[in-house]
Amino acid sequence: MKIVQVRIANFRGIAEGTVQFDGHSVLVGDNNAGKSTVLEAIDLVLGPERLSRRPVVDEHDFYAGQYLSAEGLSIPLSVEVIVADLNDEQLRHFREHLEWWDANAKTLLAGPPVEGTDAAGVGPALRVFFRGVYDSEEDDFLGNTFFAMPTPIGAGDYQTFRASDKRNCGFLYLRTVRTGSRALSLERGSLLDVILRLQESRLKMWEELLRSLRILPVAEKPELGVTTLLAAVQASIKKFVPSDWAEDPHMRVSDLTRETLRRTLTVFMGTGVKRPDGSTYAAPYQHQGTGTINMLVLALLSIIAELKQNVIFAMEEPETALPPHTQKRIVNSVREKSAQALFTSHSPYVLEEFEPAQIKVFKRASGVLTTVSASLPPAIKPKAYKAEFRARFCEALLAKYVLIVEGRTEFDALSAAARTLSQTDPKYFKSLEALGVAVIDAKTDSQVAPLGNFFRALGKTVFAVFDKQEEAQLAVIRAAVDYPYESHTKGFEALVLQGTNENAIWRYALGVLADGDWPQHLIRVKPNAESDLATLKSALAEYFAWGKGSGQAADLLACCTGWQEMPEYIARCLHGIFRVIEPPPPEPPAPSAEPTAV
Repeated sequence: MKIVQVRIANFRGIAEGTVQFDGHSVLVGDNNAGKSTVLEAIDLVLGPERLSRRPVVDEHDFYAGQYLSAEGLSIPLSVEVIVADLNDEQLRHFREHLEWWDANAKTLLAGPPVEGTDAAGVGPALRVFFRGVYDSEEDDFLGNTFFAMPTPIGAGDYQTFRASDKRNCGFLYLRTVRTGSRALSLERGSLLDVILRLQESRLKMWEELLRSLRILPVAEKPELGVTTLLAAVQASIKKFVPSDWAEDPHMRVSDLTRETLRRTLTVFMGTGVKRPDGSTYAAPYQHQGTGTINMLVLALLSIIAELKQNVIFAMEEPETALPPHTQKRIVNSVREKSAQALFTSHSPYVLEEFEPAQIKVFKRASGVLTTVSASLPPAIKPKAYKAEFRARFCEALLAKYVLIVEGRTEFDALSAAARTLSQTDPKYFKSLEALGVAVIDAKTDSQVAPLGNFFRALGKTVFAVFDKQEEAQLAVIRAAVDYPYESHTKGFEALVLQGTNENAIWRYALGVLADGDWPQHLIRVKPNAESDLATLKSALAEYFAWGKGSGQAADLLACCTGWQEMPEYIARCLHGIFRVIEPPPPEPPAPSAEPTAV
């Protein structure tokens, strides 16, 4: 069982949008692009406990807060979900509501009668939807879920998609804020309660526990004075009411209802702290670290998945408060135990566990949500993607801005230069990391344009830094990226040596010599403090050529004390990127040439 399509109208930040899934997926995009809204929309339809909230929806669940038209008519919100790959039990349970989904065309077959149901990629599917409206007569917001089939006859309504029906779909949603309060208690609908119900276990402890609590002595020691005080209260009350009123006042540990106990019972866990007697001190789960609580909740969800055998997991940001290796293990474990897993994430470590086609890039403009499935970048073969490109590609998918460079030297040097300038001249520069710019190494200038087209199609703003080009190739690059920066020097190392201030070059060279990093096979050109600048630059050119791609040019730029010591081209590029992303505030209007008449 898996969700194949979600269609949303007038829900939260989405005026309209359709998202299609094909198995496990991770949703990425800018903040407020609609990732969490899509998962909330699915929960509104498939979540068994979601409709128990009151109200089901409110003013803020309607796009732009618009639930009434200018004429005073209700503007509904709706979410439609199509579920395919149903198992035998689901096919029997939903047999009266089935339609046919064409996985190749990504659409439902028209009918009845339905033709082409035996074609490859076509199978039965369940279409259900939520409808929410504002009822002006009751001054309340109403909402419910329904089967889309069969369609109502006459003035009838659609058949209700009940909580018991939803449990057959097995949808579980884990939001970003995971406090454990709805997991590690016995409240109805909590994860522990769900597990016990799935195991068909009935809690038979309540009567015995309630009886024990009724007779448990509380504050009855004479030295505390509570019993004497309550007796005085009783005597005072009897002056005004019959003698059998307010009889035998005493204290108990709870108000003795099952629901109170469900909320009160708390899971305690060892903290790792030893008491003087050698025992381990245990504390309530709320006192555990965020990462520990996340793991506890995930453990319970895993148990539910194993019991249900056919679960759709939706999880926001599995990376929360967890180290990279644990993030990867969680993602893989959830996928193994579920029929379908849907994640939102801002972690490249999470994205690395997915094939590009499983990564859904979200974009939202004027309320319209669109999604694009990522694919392998141009000229990147699957083997190379897995070996070296994967991490940087995932970072770029998570970024709003992408800087394409044509080699490893530029990759290291521009990042180092931006970090240095952000410290020496923060008014005019910021580090690329602080600006949210992901740097991609195109390996060669011939791949700058194809990568530019690729990332622009994913909705990214693309910068490119490259060597001097032939006019025809320059035109291709300019058409492919948003902000092209062409160097007038052939070779980045040559540009760095020619454009960097003499003082910075000497600081760098003397540092290399002092650290003993000069290679023995270049001893014939080894400079010293007496070398002239031309000799020094010639020696460094050979040193850079020997260590190409090892970060020497980046180290040289890091020795600069400001933009005045850096090559003008590099400073211009980095300042230009800074001003595109963070434009200066508008200048105040110039004062009038003539005084204003009074």
